[in-house]
Amino acid sequence: MGHLGNHMLNAADFHSNDRGYGMNYLNPIHKTWVLSRLAIEMDEMPKAYDKFFVETWVESAMKYFTSRNFKVIGGDEKVYGYGRSIWAMIDTDSRQPTDIFSVRDGLIAQYIESEKACPIDKSSRVKMGSGAELVRTVDTQYSDVDMNGHINSVKYIEHILNLFDLDYYRSHRLQRLDIAYVAESHQGDQLNLYREQMAEGEFNICVDKLTPQQRERVEVCRCKVKFIKV
Repeated sequence: MGHLGNHMLNAADFHSNDRGYGMNYLNPIHKTWVLSRLAIEMDEMPKAYDKFFVETWVESAMKYFTSRNFKVIGGDEKVYGYGRSIWAMIDTDSRQPTDIFSVRDGLIAQYIESEKACPIDKSSRVKMGSGAELVRTVDTQYSDVDMNGHINSVKYIEHILNLFDLDYYRSHRLQRLDIAYVAESHQGDQLNLYREQMAEGEFNICVDKLTPQQRERVEVCRCKVKFIKV
């Protein structure tokens, strides 16, 4: 699922760059896209050596957020699953939100495809209860960092999926993942992962960080995963 998430983020990058509002244009003017939410729901995962493609399009855009969808299809047009995401544009100097429509006179509005189907639920809020337990602590390293200087969005997904052992994956398939990003973390931060089982095969996970400078815990992201038995 982490590998698939990378493909989706790369598709979003290529799609936005090809249309003139991607990182190639934004970075020189001190702006960037930041992933806020991601939901992936798969009816089936591509097997090893299967060829598949990720299709992406912008469903809607508002002043500070835009929604982008994904479709995972095989070479025979077989649909494996879909994804939904929410993105914000920020100023890289102030780290504050930027008006999306101020970029190139609202160019993104020309590429909105609101009628195109994405038949999975939108992301829902992840509520943590009193039963959440600290399962693992992770030290962040150089390889966790993305081009914006903070921990890569997919790295959180990988750390979360590593909370389940190989035996569990042999008998379960990850059907859906929802993740909401709350704050940034950086190399040197310590990540703490808390897990709470909500139902059979359903878990809520919270990740917070402990910074070397402040030594206080700050929530970084929340995630919900749903497995089905195979």
